[in-house]
Amino acid sequence: MEINIIKPLRKKTWFLPLILTSSLILIIFSLIFTSKQNNPFHQTYLKSKPNNQIPFFVESKIKISQTRPISSIPKIAYLISGSSGDVNSLKRTLKALYHPLNQYVVHLDLESPVEERLELNEFVNNENVFNEVGNVRVISRSNLVTYRGPTMVTNTLHAAAILLKEGGDWDWFINLSASDYPLVTQDDMLHTFSTVPRDLNFIEHTSDIGWKEHQRAKPVIIDPGLYSLKKSDVFWVSQKRSVPTAYKLFTGSAWMMLSRPFIEYCLWGWDNLPRVVLMYYANFLSSPEGYFHTVICNAEEFKNTTVNHDLHFISWDNPPKQHPHFLNINDYDRMVESHAPFARKFGSDTELLDKIDVELLGREPDGFVAGNWFDRSDTNRTIAVRNATQLRPGPGAERIKNLIGGMLSDKDFHMKHCI
Repeated sequence: MEINIIKPLRKKTWFLPLILTSSLILIIFSLIFTSKQNNPFHQTYLKSKPNNQIPFFVESKIKISQTRPISSIPKIAYLISGSSGDVNSLKRTLKALYHPLNQYVVHLDLESPVEERLELNEFVNNENVFNEVGNVRVISRSNLVTYRGPTMVTNTLHAAAILLKEGGDWDWFINLSASDYPLVTQDDMLHTFSTVPRDLNFIEHTSDIGWKEHQRAKPVIIDPGLYSLKKSDVFWVSQKRSVPTAYKLFTGSAWMMLSRPFIEYCLWGWDNLPRVVLMYYANFLSSPEGYFHTVICNAEEFKNTTVNHDLHFISWDNPPKQHPHFLNINDYDRMVESHAPFARKFGSDTELLDKIDVELLGREPDGFVAGNWFDRSDTNRTIAVRNATQLRPGPGAERIKNLIGGMLSDKDFHMKHCI
């Protein structure tokens, strides 16, 4: 009896551990198999093998904002900046560019008299439409901006940061000055760009920096606007430097239309390239003509999103000098035929601007550009803004379509990025 009792007990104690051990082994094999398929760190281990895969770093897990679908009406964020004596030009440009769907930041630099900055602030605060929609912001703490210095870049980044923080949803950022003026209505712009991919960046650029290597890249300059309250020209340091080897230099126009994802990248700089390049361009003459161009063409995420055009009509000498010509009435036909949505540089002569208002924009003096959201025949200035999404494109939309369509349909378009 004792033997019969002992045998089953031994059998039971041997069988139970076997079941547990077998189950544990199956679980371990299952976890190993699953981890090989789903665990991202398993891919890190495999990177030691020559398989041409991109290494796994934390930066690869940071995602840029998704662009909105091209079926929707785009929204544009504008910076319009000026200096001493530009307050009236800036106000006129703002009204000519205004649309309730867009966002605007206006800035008069610290060289402007206090009276002019107060005048701009009162102009924005007292305009009923601006108050109702709430899409125009004045940079109240003015920056000191030195022409040809990096403070122009920092001012642009400052405005972009304000627009990202307070400007809601928008798709592109455009920087303009008080000496710029539109050649098309905003209804024309929004209508045409509603069919354009939102990740494209319109930035005139080239890697052939030519004479700029010796006259701009190698000299070291200091911009007093970085530390002084009084504007003065940049000055040179006697020592020169070599051209960077960590990234390739690009140059081009200081005026551009940049996508929201790229603006976010410039401000967040998750792989540090925008900050490193910004520190280099802090001592670079005419840095607005190189900073954004160098960043975008050295960033893997964005270098294939460029369209080599600044969307401007500008009259230059041949070869170009430091400044473009001031435009006059004789330039009108060439401006229209260029199909560009903007032109510069406008001076104090208003004859050409008046002609643009009447023939291209349908804008009355001191008024807004007519559209479904604003009926210029209605004299009630307190009327509520309505029908903003019902665009009324005109001939300007066809001109922009011809310009943009021609560039995007070029058979070599995808081979011309950042060359």
